[in-house]
Amino acid sequence: MTENQGPAHKKDLTRRRVILAGGAVVAAAGVGAGVVATASADEESSASSGGATGQGEACYRLTSETTEGPYYIDADKIRKDITEDKEGIPLTLRLKVIDSGTCKPLKKAAVDIWHCDALGIYSGYENMSQGGPGGGTPPSGSPSGAPPEAPSGAPTGTPPSGAPGGGGHSEPTDDERYLRGTQLTDQHGYVEFTTIFPGWYQGRAVHIHTKVHVGGKMTEAGYEGGHTCHTGQFFFAESAVLDSAKEQPYSTSTTTRTTLTEDTIYDRSGVTGGLLKLSYRKGRMARGVTGSITMGVDPDETHDGTGL
Repeated sequence: MTENQGPAHKKDLTRRRVILAGGAVVAAAGVGAGVVATASADEESSASSGGATGQGEACYRLTSETTEGPYYIDADKIRKDITEDKEGIPLTLRLKVIDSGTCKPLKKAAVDIWHCDALGIYSGYENMSQGGPGGGTPPSGSPSGAPPEAPSGAPTGTPPSGAPGGGGHSEPTDDERYLRGTQLTDQHGYVEFTTIFPGWYQGRAVHIHTKVHVGGKMTEAGYEGGHTCHTGQFFFAESAVLDSAKEQPYSTSTTTRTTLTEDTIYDRSGVTGGLLKLSYRKGRMARGVTGSITMGVDPDETHDGTGL
């Protein structure tokens, strides 16, 4: 993955709307002790106890910018729990946003996340997503098939309209909005989402999309105005993905899986590139996983992820 090297764009003051549905500010608590913890620059996992997010952290450099992908919907609900009725391993996602220049937390920034379900399907694009059982081989440490030749935010199959490389946006094809949501960071820069561990689809490693918006404000209609200062993706250690593949409904998927090292969007820079710190009990992953990361962003820049 190549980071956005271009000059800062003019701030996009286009009106943004999100539907109000629940509380917007959530304080992140410390991560409970876990037997398995994962996150490092070289994608290796190690056993240790989980610690509080941000404990002893240094000032983070800029988090990698990535493509928005074709499945972003700028109408996500303001909510903590984005699961709706989707089955999967419970995932608590704890995110912190800081100004990479001052190291101070960004307060009242709007953070979007969206991802596919346990079988690789995106809400809003169910008939375009190519996930679920059938076609391909069961997941393994060394999946068959060559890695994709170019970055793509879309699964293989019927390609979305727009430019290649995952930057082209496709209009939603249905009204589903599961596994999508937005929250405002609290005074310490934290947000917390309740969701499920994502599945996989052909051509991409397991990931979660994110955007950070600043300069807007909450109104009766939702979060409006401002600009997008960061567009990125979160990634999962291979050991955790293989553990997830042992559980239902992930174990029913026969879709060819792309490993983290094969993924053409992950830039191999560990936490800076979006690699989550994961914590869960060994042999009991089905009970839940906690993922955390600190994102260093430049609030004065505009990175909407559509030109990557």
